[in-house]
Amino acid sequence: MSLLTAADVLESLTGVRPPKATQVITEAVVDVRNVGPGSLFIATRGQETGAMVAQAFEQGAVLALMEIDPLPESRTFNMLSLQNVPRELSNADLPLCLRVDDNLAALHKIASFWRTRLAHIPAIAVTGNFGKTTTKDLIAEMLSQRYRTLKNTGNTRSELDIPLALVGLTGGHQRMVLEVNIPGRTAFFNQLVTPQVSIITTVGTPQLDETSSRTELAFRMAEVVRTLPADGYAILNYDDPWVREMASQTSANVLFYGLSPQADVWADEVEGLGMEGIHFQLHYGSETLHLKVPMLGRHSVHTALRAATVGILEGFSWQEIANGLHFSNTQLRLVAVRSDQGALLLDDTYDASPESMLAALNLLSEMRGRKIAILGGMPDLGIYQHQGHQLVGMRAAQILDLLITIGELGREIADAARTAWLPTSAILEMTDADEVISYLYNHLTAQDVVLIKGPQALHLERIAAALEADA
Repeated sequence: MSLLTAADVLESLTGVRPPKATQVITEAVVDVRNVGPGSLFIATRGQETGAMVAQAFEQGAVLALMEIDPLPESRTFNMLSLQNVPRELSNADLPLCLRVDDNLAALHKIASFWRTRLAHIPAIAVTGNFGKTTTKDLIAEMLSQRYRTLKNTGNTRSELDIPLALVGLTGGHQRMVLEVNIPGRTAFFNQLVTPQVSIITTVGTPQLDETSSRTELAFRMAEVVRTLPADGYAILNYDDPWVREMASQTSANVLFYGLSPQADVWADEVEGLGMEGIHFQLHYGSETLHLKVPMLGRHSVHTALRAATVGILEGFSWQEIANGLHFSNTQLRLVAVRSDQGALLLDDTYDASPESMLAALNLLSEMRGRKIAILGGMPDLGIYQHQGHQLVGMRAAQILDLLITIGELGREIADAARTAWLPTSAILEMTDADEVISYLYNHLTAQDVVLIKGPQALHLERIAAALEADA
């Protein structure tokens, strides 16, 4: 089984393979607290860099990438001066500091080198503006029924995420599922991953750090299908016209999924069961499968369809596909807890976009009880700011008994809800989480179902934490 070694790392950066550097690299880490024996430590630039590298070596790190001048007490190979490379490397002992100009660029070189060595391992890339992480996790679980499968963390926009995952690839892996989530860098990371299958979820509403228009965002996302090999597969959302059009941009095979019979893999009779999941019929060709999936919200049917499509491509039986969906541990980032009064609190404060807001409100609509939503405004929507908040406010007016908004941007949701005829008495505008906590503590009842949704910057997760009943 092929395992990344210190010799591979040094060869990827210098072109020279030192014969003595046979130590296996167990993982690449950026947090010194997570360093263990055999680690490659990527030291961030700062006043404590030297101390962190020393600590990493004490904990068993084999190599360290660093952007500062060599440490006098550590063995250092200066990558900025590559004279006499064979002689210097042949005499180098581990652990070893590697002085580089750019840690990220060096890590990309290592990841690219190693991915090329293990190019035979099929990769699946997942991108889109909504539903990437749950899709990636569900597909990885599906494939793990047969194959040893690698996946990346994927729930950050860090450019370290994919190369860190690739460093962990071994010859023992049989499949790889990677979420590509770097605004403006999709093409670069797609070339690094070299997928055989690419999945696009939705185009959705662009953020300011991505691009200013859906047209530009769709073009960037389509890079994952434009670069597919002719014998590869693009799995595209038929229900999103921006994604559907991408079929014309690839020479690969195309499989559509969605809620239309015109899609290759499609679903109907979708029923939301609240906290119990969803029920639907899945169709492919002449086959129909009746499924109950423990994923929250009707929108989760698209996630299930994406995973099922991968299962079909892999030649899985219907029983394997059903098991992969039914027994999945994959779930939304939503956390459900009870308050002291018995109210059900749905904490969905990981992020906030118009699409995720609407999905969360649709889930709330499936619940029994008095429906309350605490919504924070969505920053960085650019030209879509008014439209995004208006859509959320209109949907809120259709289903809520009480709307509580937070902050200046939250006021746009409240205004839209009023315009859509939600009574003024059912709308409260507040300034921060503390004000919400104080109000709810005195007004919640056992019949209430409360959705808490907003961007991380508002720290709305404090609301559920403050109101949750003691175990």
